[in-house]
Amino acid sequence: MARLQWKKYKTIGFASGVFLFVLMIRAQTFEHKAFVFLPKVHPNAPWEFVADFSNMRYLNPTIINFNIIEESGNYDHWKYTTEYYEKLSHWPYLPNFAVAHFNIKASPKKDEYYIHSIHRTCLLMGYYCLNSESEFKFFHSNTSKGASCEETVKYECPLILSSFCRREVKYQRNAIMNNLSRKFTGKVPDNYL
Repeated sequence: MARLQWKKYKTIGFASGVFLFVLMIRAQTFEHKAFVFLPKVHPNAPWEFVADFSNMRYLNPTIINFNIIEESGNYDHWKYTTEYYEKLSHWPYLPNFAVAHFNIKASPKKDEYYIHSIHRTCLLMGYYCLNSESEFKFFHSNTSKGASCEETVKYECPLILSSFCRREVKYQRNAIMNNLSRKFTGKVPDNYL
């Protein structure tokens, strides 16, 4: 009788452990926002710079290499797909591969410019993939002359690695905003020092 109870508890313990493990590695969706103001800059200038993926290696130091797979459209609405390799800033020994689809739109009458992108990033030789989505908006600030650059990123990450993912996303987004500011104003914004 005691042996049956021991097997029962062992089975329940094992099932509970598997359930908790699955919960911890299952991807959750998180959100991060980043912002920079570029004084005396028209919003289309940083929009054009960020929209050109060849500039992303300057903006985001984790990107190693990239290849544009396809592109179409015109200045007001341009689409392209790229594949890129990057190293993680906090763990550079684990490179990853991503495919991203960019949808770039201009609304010159409103002085608003958008870059929407969807990324599928794969780690561990492509066996573990996560999705992310970015909405980057460039517009005139109502209070002063210049360009407001605002990005909202929604990204997947396993719960067990959420603080690591948050640090990685924050590092990359801050690097992009700092380098964008450096490119157009010659300095890093005070709130990122």
